[in-house]
Amino acid sequence: MHPGPLLFCGDPHGQWQHIIDAALQTDARAVILLGDLEPARPLHTELAAIRERVWYIHGNHDTDHEGNFANVWHSELAERNIHGRVVTLPCGTRIGGLGGVFRGAVWYPKDRQTPKFRNREEHASKTPRQDRWQSGVHLKHWSTIYPDEVEQLATLQADILITHEAPGYHEHGFAPLDELARRMGVRMTVHGHQHDNIDSSARWAEQGFESYGVGLRGVMAWP
Repeated sequence: MHPGPLLFCGDPHGQWQHIIDAALQTDARAVILLGDLEPARPLHTELAAIRERVWYIHGNHDTDHEGNFANVWHSELAERNIHGRVVTLPCGTRIGGLGGVFRGAVWYPKDRQTPKFRNREEHASKTPRQDRWQSGVHLKHWSTIYPDEVEQLATLQADILITHEAPGYHEHGFAPLDELARRMGVRMTVHGHQHDNIDSSARWAEQGFESYGVGLRGVMAWP
């Protein structure tokens, strides 16, 4: 097992060398990608030098086109996608993941409206044939957050929750992610997507957990 820190990596958008360098220089025990990967080649190829340490969630741009989707979901690292589950790292830390974004066509919590669909299967059944991708929902909705995914994740326990969307502390964040974090009993959340790393420490006591954002192509070492 590598003795170094956990590395949380903000949206790479197809750039990898800074992540590889940071992992090798710190001997990171795990490298955790926060979405919007957009690999030009299969993810296991891009990160071959550190592939045994990589874990990730997907972001909204990972379903922009079929190439992005294939290089993430059909990579040999596909089993390292933490979305919708909790994994225990070799160091014993439990990490839960929620990839993707909220979209009004399915569920946008700030609208305070009932979700239009509970899950992707229900959505697919109502999707016109000409709009389907691989007999399911439109390609972009493979990176949409569905209520049932959040509810299932909330039944699990973890130490850290990683999300692509920001939780409620952020101007563009979502309160349901705060509730998810509390139900899971996590001590910290880490997100990407917003390309910033705002100091939210004044909110931690009220939230019940620490919250961190990692900026565009940023790397945060913990602890």
